[in-house]
Amino acid sequence: MKILVTAKRVTDPDMKITVKPDGSGIDLSSMSFKVNPFDEIAIEEALRIREEKGGEVVVVGIGGDKAPVEIRYGLSMGADRGVHVVTGEDVDSDAVARILAKLVEVETPDLVLLGKQAIDVDDNQVAQLLAQYLDWPQACFASKVIIDGTLARVEREVDGGIEVKEIDLPGVISADLRLNEPRYPALPAIMKAKKKEIKQVKPGDLGVDPAPRVIIRKMAEPPRRKGGRFVADVDELVKLLKEEARVI
Repeated sequence: MKILVTAKRVTDPDMKITVKPDGSGIDLSSMSFKVNPFDEIAIEEALRIREEKGGEVVVVGIGGDKAPVEIRYGLSMGADRGVHVVTGEDVDSDAVARILAKLVEVETPDLVLLGKQAIDVDDNQVAQLLAQYLDWPQACFASKVIIDGTLARVEREVDGGIEVKEIDLPGVISADLRLNEPRYPALPAIMKAKKKEIKQVKPGDLGVDPAPRVIIRKMAEPPRRKGGRFVADVDELVKLLKEEARVI
């Protein structure tokens, strides 16, 4: 089984995000980066499927000259090879989906596994757009994946419990948080990953125009919350909730 899986470079979720004074974007000068956590889960699931079924795992990263760092991390986890689609600037979700769709035509995988969303833009669109462009079945927010021949059985958490979806392969699956616990690459695997292939291509080579359809004009931090205040008794609290907060 051949699996295509993504590895997006994102800011470390444990660091504080600061908007530039002019609102033109995020101040990245002191930020550290890592693989998108949901993509890391997708890579782990792809490796587990390969270990059970055999085949190949191909890690794809889309971005600038630093993107191979995260691709190489996926290779150190155990993926077989990588593809770096070189873009000068960050591309929006639609461009990412169109690029992946063209890569699928080249690589002809049996399954595409992605994180359900990237923690930077947090828009949860790529998997759905990709399935639409490919006209493939999809199962999103997977908390468990079972591959049986050309059938994928996917469990996903919903408000009422667990929902089960079955899709024919080839298909698209997006990984949720509780799908698995990603492995930590051992030193020998990290050293071995340095020798694995990362093929570089450009969007133009795939016939894709990466110009964004969604343009962010300005960013701003949300208003700071005002501090609370003490009340003398319950009657005063009810009065303030009714007359000032207007919540009752």
